[in-house]
Formats: sequence, C-alpha cells, structure tokens
Amino acid sequence: MTDPVVDQLREQITAIDRSIIEAVNRRLELVARLKRHKDENGIDFLDPDRERSMFDRASNENGGPLSDEGLRAFYTELLALTKRELTP
Repeated sequence: MTDPVVDQLREQITAIDRSIIEAVNRRLELVARLKRHKDENGIDFLDPDRERSMFDRASNENGGPLSDEGLRAFYTELLALTKRELTP
C-alpha cells in the first residue's frame, strides 16, 4: 500500500533532483567555456579569492535550513567535482 503524501513528496524531490543535475551540467558547461578563455589568454584557471567570495555570497544569501557548515561542504565538493570534470 502506498501513501499518497509520501508519493507526492517523493515526486517533488525527484523533480528537484532533476533541476539540480540540469543546473550542475549548465554550470559545468559555463566553467568549461571560462577555462578555455582563461587558457587561451594565459590566465590561471584556479582563483582562490573567487572561490572564497562565491562561498561568502552564498552564505549571505542562504536562508537555511542548510547550515554554513553544510553549505561549505557543498561548495567544497562542487568545486572539486568541477575540477575533476574539467581537467584531464
């Protein structure tokens, strides 16, 4: 027997998961374009100041319930994933 509330919530979660994957893929495409531009113009790909400012901005905009610790872990993994995907 299924619970309609559980089913509805799971459907919403699945839709959000799809949106997250689509957003990460779009982000990877943009970062790849940025990397190509930086490579062509002799600009270092990694920018620790930018990474810090990205987290600071996101932290200021975060209304929760995601904690700052959770947000930092998310960004740490997102940046690591991006670097893994874009470097041979």
